[in-house]
Amino acid sequence: MKSKLNFKNKTVLLRADLNSDVHNGKLLESERIKQSSKTVNFLKKKKAKVVILAHQGRPGKSDFISLKQHARFLNKYSKVRFIGDIIGKKAENAIANLKPEQAILLDNIRKVSDELNPGKKDNKIVKFFTKNTDIYVNDAFSVCHRKQTSILLAKYMKSTTGLLLEKELAALKKIKLKSCLFILGGAKPQDNIKLLGKNKVLACGLFGQVCLIAKGYDLGAQNKYLRNYIKDYDKLLKKLKGKLKNVLTPVDFALRVNGKRVEKKIEDFPNKYEIFDIGSQTIQNYVKEIKKAKSIYMKGPAGYCAYDNFCKGTFTILRAIAKNKGFSLIGGGHLSDAVEKSRISRKNLHVSLSGGALLSYIAGEKLPGLEALRKHL
Repeated sequence: MKSKLNFKNKTVLLRADLNSDVHNGKLLESERIKQSSKTVNFLKKKKAKVVILAHQGRPGKSDFISLKQHARFLNKYSKVRFIGDIIGKKAENAIANLKPEQAILLDNIRKVSDELNPGKKDNKIVKFFTKNTDIYVNDAFSVCHRKQTSILLAKYMKSTTGLLLEKELAALKKIKLKSCLFILGGAKPQDNIKLLGKNKVLACGLFGQVCLIAKGYDLGAQNKYLRNYIKDYDKLLKKLKGKLKNVLTPVDFALRVNGKRVEKKIEDFPNKYEIFDIGSQTIQNYVKEIKKAKSIYMKGPAGYCAYDNFCKGTFTILRAIAKNKGFSLIGGGHLSDAVEKSRISRKNLHVSLSGGALLSYIAGEKLPGLEALRKHL
C-alpha cells in the first residue's frame, strides 16, 4: 500500500467488496473474498485494529443475506470474527475491544437505510464510524461507481486506498483506450451502451442478441426470455438502433437442445430453443479481430458458462486475448471465474474483479468513490 499513514494501534475501517454469488441462500466462494484478505493481512501486519465493512446483494433480492457465511470463507485466508451488527451497541463494543492485529467483520451495510442516502443530514453511518474509527481504507473499486455512504466516507475521515483498489487503478493506466477493441457480453446489456461510439465492438452474451434484435432479426424463444429478463427492454432497443455502426454481431449461436450443444446459423432463426453461447463461425470471426487488436477490454462472458458445453465461446476468446501482445483488461465477476477455469496465461492482461465500476471508468465517467478519495491520493 502506497499510503504513508501510520496504522499502528489505529482503528482502521476497511471498506471491502465481498459481494459474491448466492445459490438458494448458500454463499459461493469467490475471488473477491480471497483478494480482499490481502489488505486485511497487510493492515494486521501494520499493527492496526481492523473493522471490515461490506455489502451483499440488494434489499429485496434473493442474494441479500447476512455476511456470516462470508466470514467463514474469509477465515481461510485471514482470521476475522463476525459481528451480527453494524452501527449498534454490539458493533460499538466489539470495535472498542479490538486489539492490534485483530479483525472483525460487521454485518451487511445495506441493511442500514442510510447507506443508500449519503446526502442525508445526521447520517447514522457517518456519525458512527467517524466516532468509532480513526482511518478509512477504500478497497472496493467495484463499488466506487455507487453514490453510497460507505463508499463516500473518505469525505469525512483520514483516508487511503487498499491494495486491491490500487492494483485496479494501476491496470487502468496501462490500457490504450483510443485504440482498444471492446468485447462486450455478460448479463447486463444495458450497461454496454456507454461504450458504443468510435471503438470497434464485438458483441456477445445477451448484448449480442439484443443488438441483433435491434437490427431487425427475430430470435424466436430468446426474444421472450430477453423481454422478461431485461429491465426497460423496449427503451434499450430504441437506444441501440442508431449506435451499431462499429458493432460486429454474431452470425451463429449454440442452442441447448435436450441438454446438448446444437449450433444454428442466424438464417435458421426464429427458433424454439433458447441461446446459450455464440457459435463456431462467430468465434472464428471474433478471434481474427482479436489478433489484430492493439489493446483489448472484455466485459462479461460470451455465453452461459455455468454449463461446460457452453463455455466454448468464452474460453476460445480468452485464449486468443492471452496470445495478443498488447495489454488487455478483463472485467466482471463471472468472467474472472471463467478465467480461472480456462487456465490462460495472465502475462499481458489484468483480470479485474469489477464490472460496472470498470465500465464506467472506461466510458470516461467520474466515479464517486474515487472522487471522494482524491484529496487523500
